[in-house]
Amino acid sequence: MDDYGRIEKAMAYMVENAACQPNLACVAAHVHLSMYHFQRLFRRHVGVSPKRFLQALTLERAKCLIASNASLQEAAHAVGLSGGSRLFDHFVTLEAVSPGEFKKGGEGVTLTYGVHPSPFGAVLVATTARGICRMAFIGAAGIDEQLALLERQWPRSRLVLDKGATRAPVEALFGAEASAAKSLSLHVTGTNFQVAVWRALLAIPEGTLASYGQIARILGKPGASRAVGSAIGANPVALWIPCHRVIQQSGALGGYRWGVARKQMVQAWESGREEAKKGESEPGRLSLP
Repeated sequence: MDDYGRIEKAMAYMVENAACQPNLACVAAHVHLSMYHFQRLFRRHVGVSPKRFLQALTLERAKCLIASNASLQEAAHAVGLSGGSRLFDHFVTLEAVSPGEFKKGGEGVTLTYGVHPSPFGAVLVATTARGICRMAFIGAAGIDEQLALLERQWPRSRLVLDKGATRAPVEALFGAEASAAKSLSLHVTGTNFQVAVWRALLAIPEGTLASYGQIARILGKPGASRAVGSAIGANPVALWIPCHRVIQQSGALGGYRWGVARKQMVQAWESGREEAKKGESEPGRLSLP
């Protein structure tokens, strides 16, 4: 098992057993590592300590992170719901496929794709010359399922396997230079409403959660929570378009196309990263409660 596989297994174990607050020794033993080695490995690849990650795995934490309507409205106004926004300290620009391009079905377009490891499982990344068009976790059906979805959305395009050309979006999140500011472009296909929802998601700051109803109100469609949920479920770019930041008004997690446990893992990871950015100190030697 590689490092990312061990991290994914450890986080899944902590999600499953969060109510019991497993200590560092238990989690390390679960992935067959010493406590010292596991803690160093976890911090290097996740960016936060196991303790901070575990602390973020509570529903109460999620509830108190729900953003106010005012703050979300300000964020939405700042990005105009029409271009880029700040996300993970990177500048992200979302560009939608035009109706004319959609009719052509990707004719003349080369899609480059590759599968890469991450702390949350293997991800397929596909790009056009204009940006990332798909980033999705590989499910039980394997890569064939994701390739079939790509071919359905871009039926006349040419698919080319090139891991080297598609590594950057994953390294920008989890690599050694993840904290460095970089420019990232997304090139997506969807209905006007779906694209509007995805742009609204980019307005939700890291470490903050919003409800489906809040997103609907931002779009001027307060009764469209269910439609917002459908658009979020169709998000083609995992993590960079942060659909994992949307929960139910009650504080319940809601669904996630790549699994609720993975949604908890991503939220806890972001929450821990955001707290770390604020300069909160930790004891030099960590032990989980």
